[in-house]
Amino acid sequence: MEKFDRELKGRDFKRKVIDLLQADDFAEVLETFRSYPARRVINPLFSCLCSTEPQIKWRAVTAMGGVVANLARDDMESARVVMRRMIWNLNDESGGIGWGLPETMGEVMAQHKGLAREYVNILVSYIREDGNFLEHEPLQQGVLWGLGRLAQTSPELLQNAAPHLHPFLSSENAVLRGLAAWTIGLLTAGQDAPGLEILKSDDTEVTLCLNGTERRYRISELARKALEADV
Repeated sequence: MEKFDRELKGRDFKRKVIDLLQADDFAEVLETFRSYPARRVINPLFSCLCSTEPQIKWRAVTAMGGVVANLARDDMESARVVMRRMIWNLNDESGGIGWGLPETMGEVMAQHKGLAREYVNILVSYIREDGNFLEHEPLQQGVLWGLGRLAQTSPELLQNAAPHLHPFLSSENAVLRGLAAWTIGLLTAGQDAPGLEILKSDDTEVTLCLNGTERRYRISELARKALEADV
């Protein structure tokens, strides 16, 4: 397992983090991140969440999930501080944009059930018209992905979320339609949902990172899988 040079600081350390996120053996890299003090790697990983390179962004999401979940097992309050930092950066008052943060919240919660129980309602609130609805479509995509990721491990925590997902099935944004279909499929276990049947004839293609791999999907494929509980 590759180790960090403890003498690296600032930009050199961040560069090392980026290099690791692009390494061939990412499973080994995850162990490297988990073995290092969380407080040291969290900041450079945060900065990688907004990378325009998909591989760096999605691997940073996965790594942050593991690092924060690992931190929670040793120091729950410190993990809560990280979660609150993400929530703050999604708040209009923060002045930030929050790229990658909804996805990361979902990844953290997928890897730590205690944090999931505490913060699931906040993640859901970002797609609720009567909640903290995020207007920016890329952030909405992040929320839907985060909810889908959490649904893979703790669907029981999201049973009240499905009605708030249904409107996205008819969105003009194809990525939102696809992510909504994927997430609803994980929650409804093959049961019919308003809008899914119509999407079976939607052959629009979108690029999504699902189950750890980024590839092209047809909306119709995602809808059929959702109806067949094959997600």
